[in-house]
Amino acid sequence: PPMRERPAARLLVISPAREVLLFRFVHKDGALAGKDYWATPGGGVEPGESFEAAAIRELREETGMVIDSVSTSVAQRTFELMLPDGETVLAIERFYLVHVHDTQVSRAQWTAEEVQVMADHRWWSAAALRQTTDLVWPAGLADLLQALGAFEPA
Repeated sequence: PPMRERPAARLLVISPAREVLLFRFVHKDGALAGKDYWATPGGGVEPGESFEAAAIRELREETGMVIDSVSTSVAQRTFELMLPDGETVLAIERFYLVHVHDTQVSRAQWTAEEVQVMADHRWWSAAALRQTTDLVWPAGLADLLQALGAFEPA
């Protein structure tokens, strides 16, 4: 059977200091046990929801940051993704660039699953992203943000 498609909206959240917000995901059990990586906030688009509406909702749920709208997606990627339950889906991700003034992150609206796997968050500079040996998704994030003008030129 064809693979199930999973549309998702992801956020490139940029601080006044031109740093990008990433969450650290650490999976202790299930199909992804042992995986440890940093990734942008975001998540699946719900039935009947637009990518843009999902981006606004996910930002609020995962960071507590409230915005009224997002501009057109700045990047997208499609790839095979294994979910924590072991199902492999065709992930269709669109990325939205958001500039915020307040860098405070709230966990108040996290789901039980997010509380389990989201171990940490950090604001990353371009230099830190380029130097880290940690796994960061999406690959090439520093180059993407530089191309979008969100990071200082290297």
